[in-house]
Amino acid sequence: MTAGEMVCHLFDASTAVLDPHGKRPAPRWRPIMKWLALRAPMNWPKGFKSPARIDQRKEGTRPTDFEADRRRALEGLRAMAAAPAEAWPPNHAVFGTLNASDWHRWAFRHTDHHLRQFGL
Repeated sequence: MTAGEMVCHLFDASTAVLDPHGKRPAPRWRPIMKWLALRAPMNWPKGFKSPARIDQRKEGTRPTDFEADRRRALEGLRAMAAAPAEAWPPNHAVFGTLNASDWHRWAFRHTDHHLRQFGL
């Protein structure tokens, strides 16, 4: 993943999460995986595959102008930070049921994971 792809991925992920009409895969109940991903004091490992719609090498937004893509990613992160509890979907495809606090934690961990890939 390039830096341009990463900022587009962050934007696509925020848009997908907050899209009230978005297609949602059936959640799997994985309480241990949910706890590890959201609460364990460790960095997320590399190598997980993103859904095609947020994978920049598949259906995701292609990078264009880095500064414009970065601004869109920040807008998406701000939208997630400001989203009311009812804006969040009731579950995540991998972690199962998430409340607004869990979603905020996911947004932080997801963003942190990708920024660490670039030493930030």
